[in-house]
Amino acid sequence: MKDAFAEALPLRKLAAELDVLFIVNDRCDLAQAVDADGVHLGQGDLPLELARKVMGPDKLIGISTHNPDQVREASAGKPDYLGYGPIFKPGSKQDHDPVVGIEGLRAIRALTLLPVFAIGGITVENVGAVMQAGANGVAVISAILKAPDITQAVSEFLAQMPAATS
Repeated sequence: MKDAFAEALPLRKLAAELDVLFIVNDRCDLAQAVDADGVHLGQGDLPLELARKVMGPDKLIGISTHNPDQVREASAGKPDYLGYGPIFKPGSKQDHDPVVGIEGLRAIRALTLLPVFAIGGITVENVGAVMQAGANGVAVISAILKAPDITQAVSEFLAQMPAATS
């Protein structure tokens, strides 16, 4: 926890300076310790109702989903948003859930009114199709971290996002 806290705190401060949300993955304790804006929970993490007790009513909580049943179940608990995917084969993860594709994203869009953030293999070349299929935004790792120019890669992604999502 101490190492994670030492890494998260400067990122939290930078996010505040840039006036962007800071969401911690998996760890409610770490999110609370650095006063993050919220936490993102995977299927094997703390259940939503317990996370809400820990985080309080004003912090964001998102849940990863990978199939229609998980989307329905997560939506019933009323998180603030859903992650959905992998849309394509992830570049950062070898052990991942089955790829759902653009059609899988389009199909779950009708199952929830919550914002849906697509994840998994999203690139600047396919992000437009992902947004058109109903995603409210995207979560990207490899396409940014492995880019020769990270600033340019982020700019290229943001150029394809609706202003409210960016």
